[in-house]
Amino acid sequence: MKQTITCINCPIGCRMTVETNGDEIVNIDGASCKRGADYAKQEAVSPRRMVTAVVNVPSCQTPLSVKTESPIPKDRIFDCMRAIGNAELKTPIRMGEVVCENVCGTGVNVVSTRDLP
Repeated sequence: MKQTITCINCPIGCRMTVETNGDEIVNIDGASCKRGADYAKQEAVSPRRMVTAVVNVPSCQTPLSVKTESPIPKDRIFDCMRAIGNAELKTPIRMGEVVCENVCGTGVNVVSTRDLP
């Protein structure tokens, strides 16, 4: 199977053609650098994304912004958003504090991106 992937690692935005045989990469054409080739491999076999969101905290009028510490599998994004929405948070919350541990069994934590007194 062949697919075209546009690299997002730098402003060049190389358009690469990736040929796969199931979960195995057969060929990558069009990558200008190793980072692009690595991105194409990961995107073709197991796409991952960072998740950012805002969460309402009952004791505060300002919502709290949160994010995953690292990318999670793309097919788990909606489950992750549901888990973030169901989190029971209490102030104070500090930037970098884990608000959802091991979200959806991905091994990735969701953390606060700012302080909330």
